[in-house]
Amino acid sequence: MEMRADVLIVGAGMVGSALALALKESGLNVLLLDGSPLSVKPFTAQDAFEPRVSALSAASQRILQRLGAWDGIHARRVSPYSHMHVWDGSGTGQIHFSAASVHADVLGHIVENRVVQDALLECLQGADIEMLANARLEQMRRSGDDWLLTLADGRTLRAPLVVAADGANSAVRRLTGCETREWDYQHHAIVTSVHCAQGHQQTAWQRFTDHGPLAFLPLEREGQHDWCSIVWSTTPEQAQQLMALDDEAFCRELEFAFEGRLGNVLSADPRVCVPLRQRHAKRYVAEGLALIGDAAHTIHPLAGQGVNLGFLDAAVLADVLLHAADRGERLADVRVLSRFERRRMPHNLALMAAMEGFERLFQSDSLTARLVRNTGLKWVNQLPEAKALFVRQALGLTGDLPPLAKP
Repeated sequence: MEMRADVLIVGAGMVGSALALALKESGLNVLLLDGSPLSVKPFTAQDAFEPRVSALSAASQRILQRLGAWDGIHARRVSPYSHMHVWDGSGTGQIHFSAASVHADVLGHIVENRVVQDALLECLQGADIEMLANARLEQMRRSGDDWLLTLADGRTLRAPLVVAADGANSAVRRLTGCETREWDYQHHAIVTSVHCAQGHQQTAWQRFTDHGPLAFLPLEREGQHDWCSIVWSTTPEQAQQLMALDDEAFCRELEFAFEGRLGNVLSADPRVCVPLRQRHAKRYVAEGLALIGDAAHTIHPLAGQGVNLGFLDAAVLADVLLHAADRGERLADVRVLSRFERRRMPHNLALMAAMEGFERLFQSDSLTARLVRNTGLKWVNQLPEAKALFVRQALGLTGDLPPLAKP
């Protein structure tokens, strides 16, 4: 039996789920499918931290609040941070950002990806949105004005509009032949949670080492402020060596690389190593097709902005589709979908270029690069107006914001 939908969203991760919720009162028949069981994991305050976390901006928080998911996130576990401290481990340059510079309480929240996902799934289960679990996409082709999708178990789905929200290795992007520009960073990221001797002071810390950036992101559990999520970007060779160490030796290496800013690293949870690759689709849209989130773009985890870009993608696409539906336009028309692309691609490309330039500057060992970055950090750190502008952009207080993200 063939299933039909007006909008078929492939991928029920954080970004795909957010889009589905944004369309829940549109009157459209929305079908959300994913290869996972789409089950909510039981949670207790004593649970170990999940290794994958996101630094949610204020704009993302507003989106999640308006979708009804923030209460579920907050009821589980969130870790607000009000400061960010960045320094060059090979020099003397450093810069400090504070939420107070723009009269805000926080710069953002560090939240485990699973916490965000489960809160969104709870909202979806209470909404009139059809979800298809354990659905692995095998084939996809045009059939008249529709897309015809075939799943691994033989079921077929039909829809005029398909949205790819199925991650960096998107099956939809591959099956539809969407071209990308991509390259390997020649770096791997080691992620885990660590227990430190000193509290994190609600500060996101980042040191640029000779091999890559090392971030300590604040975590909070049952009122304790001495846990951090780490993202250690380094060469594949060093990553392999670090992954082979026992926990005690790894903690000593981590403590040394971080210059002991939070005292001894007392313990570490199991580590995950992720190869880093930059990827950007040449087009976000085609006839009856739109790419959002990591299916459209992946960036270096330098500033933890990946999921924030994805949430804004979802909010803008929902805004475009809702306005088009109100005007009686055909949602699958590439001219309609291009409005989404025009609003999101310049912003995403600008941030990706900035992160790429930043990463390359701090990876360079040349004397000129060291002088530029240390002088630049010191100079910007003395300019309150420049730092406040950066903070406002990070909070999502500027730019082309969709209704779901506006203050």
